[in-house]
Amino acid sequence: MEDEHANAYAITADGLTRSFGRGPGEKTAVDGITFRVRRGQIFGILGPNGAGKTTTVKMLSTLLLPTSGRATVLGVDLSDHKAGRMLRSRINTVSGGERGLYYRLSGRQNLQFFADLYGIPKRDQKTLIDGLLDMVGLSDAADMKVENYSRGMKQRIHIARALVNSPEVLFLDEPTVGLDPEISRQIRALVRRLADGGTTVVLTTHYMYEAEELCEETIIISRGRIVGSGTVGDIKGIVSESTVVRVVTDADPLPAAESVRTYPGVRRVSVQSVGGRFDVRIDTDGEDGASMRHIEDRFREYGIRSIGYDEPTLEDAYLRLVEGEP
Repeated sequence: MEDEHANAYAITADGLTRSFGRGPGEKTAVDGITFRVRRGQIFGILGPNGAGKTTTVKMLSTLLLPTSGRATVLGVDLSDHKAGRMLRSRINTVSGGERGLYYRLSGRQNLQFFADLYGIPKRDQKTLIDGLLDMVGLSDAADMKVENYSRGMKQRIHIARALVNSPEVLFLDEPTVGLDPEISRQIRALVRRLADGGTTVVLTTHYMYEAEELCEETIIISRGRIVGSGTVGDIKGIVSESTVVRVVTDADPLPAAESVRTYPGVRRVSVQSVGGRFDVRIDTDGEDGASMRHIEDRFREYGIRSIGYDEPTLEDAYLRLVEGEP
């Protein structure tokens, strides 16, 4: 079962495809993607909602069969159903939702249940579970029912649950979605510690700052296809020639943003609400002082807090790739 890639790569995918339905209503969720994940790295799968990220993870974690193509995880060919079932003891998955736990049980009882499922000897369970609870910061809440946990606590017990079998590969599907910034920061720190300990982590996300902080290599998927790949630096290099103007305003500047989109040399404009203010990024094809003056004039009525040139970011590159622009 071990192939020539087993030593170097935790995961290989070649032409991996998954379609749903038949005939005129057939939908291709993942369309012939090819990539490699080295052992012990944090690998990012980035893309907007509906891009095919979760479907990819489901195939790699043996929860969904590919329609075509080939994939291996830890040297196991996923087309070998028997070997795929055996592989499940060596991998695990965490999703961003709240399902997969028994809410009427305590955090400790949940971990005991999953330890039993994985055949962990009873004599080893206490030390294992106490260590996992400590790792995710839930020792003090170990005997509280999960139904009384906050959303962030539920996500942390999900991660502890996924570590019960000491997986060699951990799939994290949008693990911080909907969490407050501090809990998200704690989970990212935990992911980094897992990778430092030798676990291969596959992270799906549409949060660019999360990918930039954690991922050594990434692929960007849009409409089921890979539109970009490489290190964060490689992908940011796509927009290295751009000049980005950043404007922060007090009021929602959407009318101004729509107007600026029509200016010569403007490739795209994004607006995000951050901490009660509005952060506008304007991707242009050159540093033109007149354009800066025009932009400032257009946004002035919305209460400019700051305006200036900014370095292109991973998000700028991501938007260009996902929107299919050159």
